[in-house]
Amino acid sequence: MDASDSTRSRRARPHQVVTEDGRRMQEVLSYSRRGNRLNDRQAAAWERRHATWWVPDDAVDRPGFDLRSWFGRDAPLVVEIGSGVGEATVELAAARPSYDVLAFEVWHPGVADTFHRLEQAGVENVRLVSVDAVWSLRHLFGTGGIHELWTFFPDPWPKKRHHRRRLVDPVFAHLAADRLKPGGLWRLATDWGDYAERMVEVLDTEPLLENVHAGPAPRWADRPLTRFERRGLDAGRSITDLTYRRV
Repeated sequence: MDASDSTRSRRARPHQVVTEDGRRMQEVLSYSRRGNRLNDRQAAAWERRHATWWVPDDAVDRPGFDLRSWFGRDAPLVVEIGSGVGEATVELAAARPSYDVLAFEVWHPGVADTFHRLEQAGVENVRLVSVDAVWSLRHLFGTGGIHELWTFFPDPWPKKRHHRRRLVDPVFAHLAADRLKPGGLWRLATDWGDYAERMVEVLDTEPLLENVHAGPAPRWADRPLTRFERRGLDAGRSITDLTYRRV
């Protein structure tokens, strides 16, 4: 997958940006990096698989980065943002062997857990990357390069002062819609009602997208019940699924 910009203004691991008047400021990110200590099982899975199933952080900074080379084939691409421990990733990828699945996850224990799950399921069509997903969509993909986008239970940043860190905002919605191929689907799920309302507000006003169901979607039958969803249900929160199509 060719980069959309011939010249990159910053590296794929954002921390600070420089304003036009030369001031440095911390970037607002949709995630926080948690501890990366691996348990024994995770460390073993990481050792076995990271060289082939994980795209190193510095690889995406190299000129001429080609995502297809990491899969060894040219297949329709699904992108998942925030794959956690891979519960949904592995099951959904196993049911779609003709697709390549690129999963973004910055938490290395989650990446290692996903390696273990992939091994147990015998799934080979998933690669993981731990750099910023927003940066990556902007710089590593061209218009129409993604067949389907999954955003399941993104960090809700429930405190009002943190809402600006939520992934789904107008700028990201336009970027994601542009990267989807015409007819491609963006599937989302959240267990936070106010975030679901905000998602609908944002996505309904993006001209490149149309709501497939004119409101919340039925629960996607293919999406497995993960621990994040169970946690929301146990807390008494309802689950909202959304499905938007690139027009």
